[in-house]
Amino acid sequence: MTDAIPVPTDPPARLDCRADTGFAAWLAAHPGTVALTTYQAGKVVLVGGDGARVTVLARDYPKPMGLAVAGPQLVLATRHEVVVLADAPLLAPDFLPGQPGRYDALYLPRVRYWTGDLNVHDVGVGPDGPWVTATRFGCLARLAHRHSLEPAWRPPFVSETAPEDRCHLNGLAMAGGRPRYVTCLGETDTAGGWRANKAAGGVVVDVADGSVRLRGLSMPHSPRWHDGRLWVLDSGRGELCAADPGAGTRAVVAALPGYLRGLCLVGPFALVGLCQIRERHIFGGLPVQERHARLVCGVAVVDTRTGTTVGMLEFTAGCTELFDVVWLPGVRRPMLLNPAHPAHAEAVTAPDFSYWLRPTGEAIPTGASISGQT
Repeated sequence: MTDAIPVPTDPPARLDCRADTGFAAWLAAHPGTVALTTYQAGKVVLVGGDGARVTVLARDYPKPMGLAVAGPQLVLATRHEVVVLADAPLLAPDFLPGQPGRYDALYLPRVRYWTGDLNVHDVGVGPDGPWVTATRFGCLARLAHRHSLEPAWRPPFVSETAPEDRCHLNGLAMAGGRPRYVTCLGETDTAGGWRANKAAGGVVVDVADGSVRLRGLSMPHSPRWHDGRLWVLDSGRGELCAADPGAGTRAVVAALPGYLRGLCLVGPFALVGLCQIRERHIFGGLPVQERHARLVCGVAVVDTRTGTTVGMLEFTAGCTELFDVVWLPGVRRPMLLNPAHPAHAEAVTAPDFSYWLRPTGEAIPTGASISGQT
């Protein structure tokens, strides 16, 4: 294991994590950054590196949940809003005036949808904009300028779009730019009805026809469509699974020491989020607790060809649960600003130019113009 990495965060909270040699080597060999959310700690965390060392940056957001990547944009679900951030590559090298070139990406808040407390879990992005799992209402929804949400689809076994968390619709797999599969913790149609059979009542539902394709899952999360194949986390069993929706079967690829949430595929590798279990009322009595003497909070890199865990980033302080994990390809040292960071108000971008408007009143142009790049 490498030495513990103290994570710079917005005060006062502090996170500590440890990357083993396998994780560090994998990250060095794959240009990109792991981005993750932890609603328990209230952080969006970016894990990158320059090939020689692993770097970690955390930013405060209220209850950050689902996170989706769409080219230069990030879509983030929080407690009461969904935030769209966009990379400003011309501004990134000059973010720190005394350290030019330290960052190669700069994610700035650009759009905020005030949704209210929909309990949004997963998010996805298609050519027509963001989709969200409005878990409290048991539906998939679009975001709107005039409303908190525009309900677009719900499972056939849910009879009404009501704020009663009837089936705990939590996971969304996008395919071809459209919602394709969702996970629910139960086929139930009463307020909180999924809780009665939480350890074995989870399902995968086909959005195209409303059919239930997989049953018997233990609190499933994070369905993902990758290279023509469906992947899903059988979270309560701690298993990463490859699913065959047509046959209604699944194959266990890897068993991991954690309650699983957050999944991203990078070529043949899976980045899987692991959680400890703090709250026993909801999470107690799950199979993963009986299989492992100690549960881990972190991100595992799994080779899906062999089921081998090739590396692990483990949180050792300040964080016990993750929700989502995504991959930012080609980005080694990103910076992300939330609305509380004063620098976000100093950044001005346009299709053909970008400027830092520093507090001195000086307008600092940056780099060469990139047509169409914001």
